[in-house]
Parts: sequence; C-alpha cells; structure tokens
Amino acid sequence: MHGDWEIVIGFETHAQLSTVSKIFSGAATAFGAGPNTQASAVDLALPGVLPVLNRGAVERAIRFGLAVGGTIAARSVFARKNYFYPDLPKGYQISQYELPVVTGGEVLIAVDGVEKRIRLTRAHLEEDAGKSLHEDFHGMTGIDLNRAGTPLLEIVTEPDLRSSKEAVAYAKALHSLVRWIGICDGNMQEGSFRCDANVSVRRPGGPLGTRCEIKNLNSFRFLEKAIDYEARRQVELIEDGGRVVQETRLWDPQRGETRPMRSKEDAQDYRYFPDPDLLPLAITPADIERERAGLPELPGALRERLMREHGLPATDATTLTASKALADYFLAVVAAAGGESKACANWVLGEFSALLNRLEVEADAAPVAPGALAMLVKRVADGTISGKGAKEVFAALAAGEGAVDAIIEARGLKQVSDSGAIEVIVDEVLAANPKLVEDYRGGKEKAFNALVGQAMKASKGKANPAQVNEVLKKKLG
Repeated sequence: MHGDWEIVIGFETHAQLSTVSKIFSGAATAFGAGPNTQASAVDLALPGVLPVLNRGAVERAIRFGLAVGGTIAARSVFARKNYFYPDLPKGYQISQYELPVVTGGEVLIAVDGVEKRIRLTRAHLEEDAGKSLHEDFHGMTGIDLNRAGTPLLEIVTEPDLRSSKEAVAYAKALHSLVRWIGICDGNMQEGSFRCDANVSVRRPGGPLGTRCEIKNLNSFRFLEKAIDYEARRQVELIEDGGRVVQETRLWDPQRGETRPMRSKEDAQDYRYFPDPDLLPLAITPADIERERAGLPELPGALRERLMREHGLPATDATTLTASKALADYFLAVVAAAGGESKACANWVLGEFSALLNRLEVEADAAPVAPGALAMLVKRVADGTISGKGAKEVFAALAAGEGAVDAIIEARGLKQVSDSGAIEVIVDEVLAANPKLVEDYRGGKEKAFNALVGQAMKASKGKANPAQVNEVLKKKLG
C-alpha cells in the first residue's frame, strides 16, 4: 500500500533453458563466446533454412509445468510475433500465443511469516532475440546475435502480487524452483533469469489501473527498488491530476528511478499468426510421465518432510529448502552424523551459511565436506569438544587444515571429561573462592555461575561444562 493506494503487480520471467543448443538450431548456447560466433543460418532465418524444435527445451517446459501443478497442453502452437528491432534478425520472434505449452499452476511464497499462493497464467516456449551493445561504441550501437534463438520459457503470473516484498519473494521462489528442477542455471548476471514487472496502482477494490512494464531487472535488490519507485511515481502523477501512460520503462540504478523506454504494445500490435514452418507441438501422456519420473523431491514436499521426520521448526525447514544445493548438503550431513538433525541444522544455517556468504559460493562448492561437518557435530555431541572449540575446528576445516580429529589433537581442544581431574579442579576453585561459596550458600545464584567460570578458566577452557556443573552442585550440597 502507498497511502490510500494499492499496488498491483504481475510478473513475466524469462528463464533461459539449460540446453546445450538453441531451440530451433544446433548452434551453441554457451555464454561468453565472441560476438556473432554462435548465430547460425537458422537463427538468422536466411533463405532456404527451416527451424527444427529442440526436444530438450520441450522436456524442460513439461518439467516446469509438473513442478507448479499446471496443465500441460497435449497440443500447443508456435506463432510469429512480429516487431522490428535491430537485434531481431528475422523481423519476428518465434513464440507461443493462443495455445501455450503450460497453463495455470501456482508458486507458494512467504512474506513476514504469511504464506500466499501466486497464480500462474501460463508458461510458453520462445526464442530469445540478440543483444544491442551500447557501451563499447561511441555514437553507435553494436549488435551481437549470439543469443538469437536461445531457448526461453516465459512464465507469466496473474496480477496477484501486492508489494515489492511479495514480488521479491516470488522472484526468489521461482529462481530457486527452476534451478531445483534443473531447467535453468538462474545466472542473473549472464541474463539467464530476467524479470519484467508490470506495475499499476488503484484504490483498494477498484478497477485495475494502467500498467507500466519495467524490463529486464537483473537483481532482486533492483527489483524491489524499481517497483517501489514506479508505484510512487504513478501515485504522485495521478494525485497531481495526470494520468499513467501504458509504456515500457527501464530501471536506472545510478539515478534510482525508472525511465521511459518505449510505448507498450498490445497483443494485436504484434500481429501474431501460426508459424508456417513449424508443426503444432504434440505432447503425449508418456512424455509427461517420463518427466514426472525424473523430477526431484520438490521444495514444498521436502520442507514438510524436514518438519515431520526431522522435527525442524518451519523457519529452519523453509531456509534449508530455499536452495537445492543447501538442502542436499544438509541431508548429507544428517545421514553421515546418524541423526542429530537439529544440531546439524544449527551448524548448516549458522557457521556453514556464513562461510558460504563470505566465499560467495553454493553449498556444493564449499570447502567443508558434509562428512567433515557431521564428524564435528558428533564430537560436540559426545563431549569430545565444547561448542566454542567446535567453532575453532570449523574455521580450521574451512582453511583446509585436515580432518576433525587431527585438528582437535593438534590444537589441544579435547575437553577434559575425566571426573577425577574435574573434581581436583573444582576443589581448588572452591578453596580459592570462599566468598563466592558463601554467597551461593546464602542464596545468590550468580555466585554459582562465577564458580563455573573460575573452574573453566582453571582448566583453560578444556573441562566439560556439563560435568563441571554437576561436580560443583555435588560439592556445594
């Protein structure tokens, strides 16, 4: 909400499908090649060539439809979307319009602990355009057609989002999902996952306002800032007596504002018609079942299982399932530890996640293997080391200093758990601190903690704290 105004947001996301070749040709899709080295005759629609549909792109679209609970069309149609732009070599884009491959479905998000289901309108296959290069040419624009023909799945929502926070939560959930099911690498810097937000404002309960589309938002932070700015701009414009014009806008991160790019076309402006070079796409029940069999356990199902079977709270289960790499790592740690699910979750969400953030890597590229972290959890559980000592061992693991037991031995971190040795330490502490003993017996509970601290100090932090407590209580009566 902005004052008395409600924000209404719909989302269009272009997810680049993880095929090694393009959607209608055998040209490579690898990122970073020299300009115009991966644009084949088919991608450019040169005379005499015909497009041939990439089966891998269709399989990935089916997988997505299953993951979101959508309807997968037995028959869908490719159309030509006609417009003229320098980086569109054909003068049209092959896309889907009236009959997309996936309709419906939903994505679950959570904002401030409140869950909400975002309805999907459709997901359709299409090819990407090329790229205009403005930075390297003074007064001119270069055109790189390597991206032309790269397979995309365009995922469109209903206008169900009501704030920039919800929009970011949706974008993150969708980003995680397409990576989870292996259809897109999600690299926003390379353009593999591009978000367009359609933003309008209205009085609550009133008709939908005129929308503006903010194109190609390549970070979650920019997405939130752009939506908030655009909503404020529209509200101020209306309240000042103006009207919102339907248009496409770009986010300018230097100025912190959206700015006009071009007028926003309607569907009829693109003059869609079925592509005469491509047959309708037919998907059989067997095609669908083959993809269903290959689907991993989805985030929602795993989240419920972590709560049910591992006894984790909802917040832990939600965070662990935000990334497949992190979820797989956690499950591997628990399996190697032989249980201790809560302790494993604490380590994975605490020290381990902090390490990932520092190194800016995913869980599957971390320098601490699941087995090593599991051994550390076990050594804390069996009393070999203290929680404080365990953090020192973890840092040494991350630095590549060897195995857990070797680090404990080399650094002298093993706890003293011998009851006789601890009794000697406690006796010395009690003899040296008669005032604290008197205070405790006089009802001052803080004195007990002070005695524990003295005992731990005397043992140089190596005494088992639980045993120190137990021996102290027995000695003090």
